[in-house]
Amino acid sequence: MSADMGILDTKRPEFDELLTKIAKYALEYKIDSKLAYETARYCLMDTIGCGLLALEFPACTKLLGPVVEGAEFRPLGAKIPGTSYQLEPERAAFNVGAMVRWLDFNDTWLAAEWGHPSDNLGAIWAVADYISRKNIAEGKAPLTVKDALSAMIKAHEIQGVLALDNCFNKVGLDHVLLVRIASTAVACAMLGGTFEEVRNAVSHAFIDGGALRTYRHAPNTGS
Repeated sequence: MSADMGILDTKRPEFDELLTKIAKYALEYKIDSKLAYETARYCLMDTIGCGLLALEFPACTKLLGPVVEGAEFRPLGAKIPGTSYQLEPERAAFNVGAMVRWLDFNDTWLAAEWGHPSDNLGAIWAVADYISRKNIAEGKAPLTVKDALSAMIKAHEIQGVLALDNCFNKVGLDHVLLVRIASTAVACAMLGGTFEEVRNAVSHAFIDGGALRTYRHAPNTGS
């Protein structure tokens, strides 16, 4: 508030430094570690394997597919592994994410806060497949597996580093928030987002209604 004019100052404040660091990392960091790529490759295979095994469980498969029966997105939709579904990226991300996480067999990262970094594959798979199909339709080159592995490395690093020093559980928030932050940064970058757009997206991921931890513990709400 201006002391002289009695009006609000509409100048936008600077972004939180952490949002800037995450956006720059997602957009600019060049990965040159052979070990990181080898590890990401194993993680990709393991994560897909967990998702395919989950398809044997009707409680999982009944959640898959489009929101409305028959509302698929061909030819540009992302293919859902092990199924005939081809969906727009947002719904595809949910499908792959549900499959991967269903059996709770996918990787675990234990730090100040725990989590499953491979949960990020839902968004990465959906966006990578969509971009590749769109590029092919436009006569451009599709993404490579290495592109997907690069996105996995960055998402794992963002989620993992945030978990090292921050325990959301202690303040009643669920650690799936970290998946959303990491997936948002990487997916926005993959889709061609600018630095400002990635930073805006990560800001929304942080503040837009993180899940409460209570749903994981009886006798609270949930199955």
